Amino acid sequence: MPADPQIEDFLEMMSAERGASDNTLQAYRRDLEQFWDSYPSQSPADISKSDISSFIQGLSAQGFAPKTIARKLSTLREYFKFLYSEKQINALPTGNILSPKQHKPLPKYLSATEIKQLISTARDSSDSRWQRLSVMIELMYACGLRVSELVSLPENCINFEKKQILIRGKGNKERLIPIASSAMESVLMYFQFRDDFLNKGRKSQWLFPSRSHSGHFTRDAFFKDLKELATRCGISPERISPHTLRHSFATHLINNHADLRSVQQMLGHSSIATTEIYTHIIDDQLINTVLHNHPLSHKKRS
Repeated sequence: MPADPQIEDFLEMMSAERGASDNTLQAYRRDLEQFWDSYPSQSPADISKSDISSFIQGLSAQGFAPKTIARKLSTLREYFKFLYSEKQINALPTGNILSPKQHKPLPKYLSATEIKQLISTARDSSDSRWQRLSVMIELMYACGLRVSELVSLPENCINFEKKQILIRGKGNKERLIPIASSAMESVLMYFQFRDDFLNKGRKSQWLFPSRSHSGHFTRDAFFKDLKELATRCGISPERISPHTLRHSFATHLINNHADLRSVQQMLGHSSIATTEIYTHIIDDQLINTVLHNHPLSHKKRS
């Protein structure tokens, strides 16, 4: 590695000006140190476009995933832009270098039967902790919430008369989602023991307050409880996460012929292209519909 590739200066800038987290800064550091280990005798001003291309090709040959390679290339772009702005280099060696194509994995989802099993197992427990979890799972699945939206729901988020729930999503954008009667009934049932999570009679603005502090129930706690519940139900914990419930909401709606634009609005996607990935998930019911109803399915072979 060159004596002074200005990694520290770059990381300091990303922290101070961009607000990068510690985990992000550590990832930047690893990526840059890996790059400079490939060119130990060169200075930043010596690096050419062919050097960057060779590095990227080498990562591919070593079996790095396209997503990982794309991240490392993004780090190099930001790093060399910083050096260029500091007049340490005269040209950007990362220009016109394309990121590897990434194949988006299809979302993981559970069957309706599996989700009902999760809800009923938690609800039937005598422990209020698990009963609360059943309500959270039902709300998430009924409304397609992100986990951050779920845990930060205010106490008064549901309009029981209009059967709607107000969600504050990404970018502080609000959206109204219809809520099923069964989910509303579960929330009303939950209000009967919600005070169990408010020590010493304190009040909380959150629908799901934390028992240990004044904030709301955390994402990490929900994630851990969900994994534990899956194990109790005989469902592999590897198959489930908070996002799995959101994916299940969208997948089951699409498979039951819901309008894609409506699903987009309920999920809070800014672009319908993000929602379209669910159209690639076709269950047995839709396959059977095609096989039994399409004219070519009944055409006799000569």
